[in-house]
Amino acid sequence: MKTTFITCLAAMALTATSAKAGDLTKRVNPLLGTATLWEKSDLHYDRHRKARTWGAEVFPGTSLPFAMVQASPITMFRSGSGYQYEDTTICGFGHTNKGHWNLLHVPLMPFSGTRVNPDDYASPFSHSRETAQPGYYQVWLERYAINAELTSTLRCALHRYTFDKGSGRKLIADLTRSNNRVADWSIQREGRRAFSGSQNGEGKIYFWAESSADITSIENIQGNHHTVSLVSFADDSDGSRVELRIGFSFVSVEGARRNLESEVGKDGSFDKVRAAADATWEQALSAIRVDGGTERQKGLFYSCLYRSMLWPSLRSDVNGDYTDVQGKVCNGGFNYYTNPSFWDDYRNKLPLVETLRPDVATDIIKSIIDKGEKQGGYMPTFFHGDHASTFIAGSWNRGLRDFDLNRAYRLLLKNATVPGRGGRPYLDEYLKQGWVAEKDTDNVPYYDEYKAAVTKTLEYTYDDYATALVARAVGDKKSYAMLMKRTKNYRHVFDPSTGFFRGRVNGGAFVRQFDPYYPYFAYQFREANAWQSLFFAPHDPQGIVALYPSKKAVEQKLDSLFSEPWRGYEVENLTGFIGNYCHGNQPGHSQPYMYYFVGRQDKAQCVLDSIMNHYYDMGADHLALAGMDDAGEMSSWFVYNAIGLYTFSPADAEYIVSVPLFRRVDLSLPDGHKLTIRHEGDGRTIKSITCGTKRVKGWFVKDAELKRAKELIVKTVE
Repeated sequence: MKTTFITCLAAMALTATSAKAGDLTKRVNPLLGTATLWEKSDLHYDRHRKARTWGAEVFPGTSLPFAMVQASPITMFRSGSGYQYEDTTICGFGHTNKGHWNLLHVPLMPFSGTRVNPDDYASPFSHSRETAQPGYYQVWLERYAINAELTSTLRCALHRYTFDKGSGRKLIADLTRSNNRVADWSIQREGRRAFSGSQNGEGKIYFWAESSADITSIENIQGNHHTVSLVSFADDSDGSRVELRIGFSFVSVEGARRNLESEVGKDGSFDKVRAAADATWEQALSAIRVDGGTERQKGLFYSCLYRSMLWPSLRSDVNGDYTDVQGKVCNGGFNYYTNPSFWDDYRNKLPLVETLRPDVATDIIKSIIDKGEKQGGYMPTFFHGDHASTFIAGSWNRGLRDFDLNRAYRLLLKNATVPGRGGRPYLDEYLKQGWVAEKDTDNVPYYDEYKAAVTKTLEYTYDDYATALVARAVGDKKSYAMLMKRTKNYRHVFDPSTGFFRGRVNGGAFVRQFDPYYPYFAYQFREANAWQSLFFAPHDPQGIVALYPSKKAVEQKLDSLFSEPWRGYEVENLTGFIGNYCHGNQPGHSQPYMYYFVGRQDKAQCVLDSIMNHYYDMGADHLALAGMDDAGEMSSWFVYNAIGLYTFSPADAEYIVSVPLFRRVDLSLPDGHKLTIRHEGDGRTIKSITCGTKRVKGWFVKDAELKRAKELIVKTVE
């Protein structure tokens, strides 16, 4: 990563206008997480498939925290974020991005020449002439000798293209494509120097664009396989440069125009907006300042902190208007956001948002309440389980109060108790018997779809716990008691004869064929094997320990988890192995901490340190993460562990304490409270934990205690 970052800084000096980055933003490398893992030494298996192994699948372009707009290069459609570091051509710049095989609204590409081929217009590029910083992206398009620069506000993107003089200045709008199926699109001139339009693909987005140059024509050009729109600009006194200022809206063209006027205005130059974007990121990153550690560790930390604050994405206009799930334009007096990636980021990312940006977390909650009440009365879900319950419970318990908890609870309780479309899949089975049944079948290929019944059972159990916490907060004692009884349901899918969770069929028998090493996409386990699904009951780790004959047996099981080698299965979304532990996918991310509950914090820290040291700048270019970042979950895991805290049970407002990566960490919370975390000692085995003036008993420190204390001191020994 260090070499690439230096190259990027050199390219910036050569190709971009002067703009001094802040002390913290200059540590961020948005290219971290864009590369793919190729080598067996990283993968732990031989590659035979044509499909690329997953990297973090992040985008390197410009955005602000939790913004509507993410303006970023596209090297390939339908490929994660649309950008892969090893690709060699760019076919445009999209304006929405999650890193999840969707979005990439309104791809635009500058073009010079007389004729465009709609089927072939991508340009080669080189990383030596590419710059990626928070709030700014630049690349040299070799085919057209165009320097392209991007910056952004919350709802707007600014493009600056520098052409060779006399080359003909044009813009390709590829509105028939995105990472989703495009249902309809439009583009039209709006006077001498403006154009507008829309694109409908995972949400209909509208745009209003203003140009620094006169527009001579807009025409649609049909190729053999593809249609693009070509915007032509006149040659004028501005010479070779064209600047575009583009407002976006998910409500209307007028909303897009209003957003542009409000956030950029008539005198909002590219350089001013770029400087403002850098200042915004500098302020956001300064919420956590670290001292000590290596330059590499600081670069990884701030790159991960940056990546933790990009999703969910804003969907309302500056005046508060948004298009709801029923297609109606509404205004609820709050910022309306996309759904969180609940299965991925409930573990750590959302608690980090609750702490660093409680205003955003609160508006996300208001948004999902709005969606739930308008689509069947169920709280929105994602993939597995019902992890909005964890988000709601964790937010309330961390002190967020500016939302209607009773409205949220009604939706969560329906999710937990009423089977139906929009709620928990197979809830009827879960309510009847306490677990979801799996089909009894043999030789299941990895990618076959089944119920992922074990994973669902484990996660529903934890969701019951989180919903119970909300029931207690609103005073529903009857439902609280009912839900708490269900929080032991994880035991129904534990097989004591193997020491693993295991699928059960209708009637109660365990599935016949069971290999704890074999990974499944959705048979018994979701994107995991039995090893990677061990110990999942964040609300009841002592109960997990009690499933085994002794604490020593649990310790030995953990030792085996981290030492039994991966059996060479080639699965592109499972990477980053320590034994059979897989850091490249979320299901096992709390497993290292189980060592705490058998008296071996030292072993847990050994694993945590190994993960932070080896799995966040992998590959030949040191730009790959182990697996998908998943909307900031992987990055947030690093942030928390680097400062010595982790949300072991994210519904609870407490953190398990580990040894910080840095000697000193200074947190500045939104309410003005300041907390310093200090690591005293030279070892990685914890001797004592002190929060404020009180010695902490055990390993957990409560959120409220941290918000009252001035210091958290972690003392260690060799």
